[in-house]
Amino acid sequence: MSAFPTTHWSLLAKASLDGDTESRKSLEELCRRYWGPVHRFIRARGVSEAEAQDLTQDFIVHLLEKSTFARADRLRGRFRSFLLGALVRFLGDEADRRQAQKRGGAIHHVSFDAAEFKADTEPAMAGGERATLFDREWALTILERALGRVRQEYAGTDRVSEFTVLKNFLPGAAPPPSYAAAAGQIGLSIPAFKSEVHRLRRRFRALVREEVAQTVSAPHEIDAEMTHLQRMLMDKGSEFDARHET
Repeated sequence: MSAFPTTHWSLLAKASLDGDTESRKSLEELCRRYWGPVHRFIRARGVSEAEAQDLTQDFIVHLLEKSTFARADRLRGRFRSFLLGALVRFLGDEADRRQAQKRGGAIHHVSFDAAEFKADTEPAMAGGERATLFDREWALTILERALGRVRQEYAGTDRVSEFTVLKNFLPGAAPPPSYAAAAGQIGLSIPAFKSEVHRLRRRFRALVREEVAQTVSAPHEIDAEMTHLQRMLMDKGSEFDARHET
């Protein structure tokens, strides 16, 4: 059994703007992974694309520069949950700031209704539809990273063409072709092809688990996150497949 990764997010909480360079790089990478979920969560409030891009960037900078992670050792738990809570608070503070500017005449145009935006960022909505959207985007991000890693492994052995066929049989993909048709595409017997599919699925599951492990504070949380990931991806196979056609 492999050791629990030393780069899991609770250790990254020790990183700061003036902290350890390697820890900060790891923290920046972890934040980049969550750009998609954060952006989708903001867009779901009716914010324009340009405004959502700006708010997402501002939030990531806020995380990296405002010692937001200093509380991580006390809070512990899942990075996904911590990030969503921090995002809700950030958006509420941003709405307050913009509403104050609007009243004071400092700006003449706000791209969204700050009062309505504030109301929509209360902690109670964490269990609502947009929080579910955030978690679903998180799940897709985990799969994207695992898929990218396994694709690189096949590329390293000059088997990209095989991977293009085999990936259709991974969980979350659209309905695959028949084993006979797929095996014929890469010149394998059906038994040999099924063996390759089994090997790929096993490797993919291991990589998904590794990605999830990077976002929890203790090994015992991994299984619960894996279960949550599967729940978020139910009936979302076609969406994942459409985003990764090659």
